[in-house]
Amino acid sequence: MGSSYLTSPLVLIINTLLDLYIFLVLLRFMLQWLRADFYNPVSQFIVRATTPPLKPLRRIIPGFGGQDIAALTLALIIIMLKYFILKALGAGVVELANVLAPIGSVSIFGMLIIALAEILSMFINIFLFAIIVSVILSWVNSGGYNPVIGLINTLSQPVMRPIQKFIPPLGGLDLSPLFASLGLMVLKMLLIPPIVYLAAQL
Repeated sequence: MGSSYLTSPLVLIINTLLDLYIFLVLLRFMLQWLRADFYNPVSQFIVRATTPPLKPLRRIIPGFGGQDIAALTLALIIIMLKYFILKALGAGVVELANVLAPIGSVSIFGMLIIALAEILSMFINIFLFAIIVSVILSWVNSGGYNPVIGLINTLSQPVMRPIQKFIPPLGGLDLSPLFASLGLMVLKMLLIPPIVYLAAQL
C-alpha cells in the first residue's frame, strides 16, 4: 500500500468537515444580508455554530453597510487554512466548478484568488441548493409549519423573484426554478474557470 492509502481518506474527511463549516459561515452571512428570520430554529443553530470564532473576529473587523464582513473574512481564513492543510498532505489541486485549481503550485496571492473563487462558487451553490429544495418541499409539504421552508424561501427568492417576473406559470406549471437553476449553473461555469486560470498564473 502506498502513502496515499491513509492520506486520501484524511483529505476527504478534512475537506468535507471544513467545507461544511464554511457553508454554515456563508449561510450566516446570507441570512443577515437577506434579512432572514433569526428566530427560526435553523437560523439559531447556524448562529450558535458560528458565533465562537466570529465573536473575537468582530472586535477587529467591523461590519460595513449592514453586512457581516467578519463572516466573509472567517470563511476566507478557513478556506486558506484548508488549502495549507491539503497542500501539506500532498493534495496539489482542489476542484471548483469542474476545474482543477492548483493550490500546490501557486503563490499565496494566487491561493487567495482561488479561495475567493471558492467563496463565489459556494454562494452560487447555496442559491442553487435553496431553489432545488424549495421545489422538493413544494411537492411534499402538507401545509404545516416547517422552519426549514421559511429559510429556504428566503435564500431562493433573490434569484427566483426576478425570473418569475419574466416567466409566469404556464398552465399552472412554474418553470422559473428550472430557468433559475440553469442560469446559476451557467453563471458558475462562466465565472469560476477564468478566476482559477488567473490565479494559476500568479
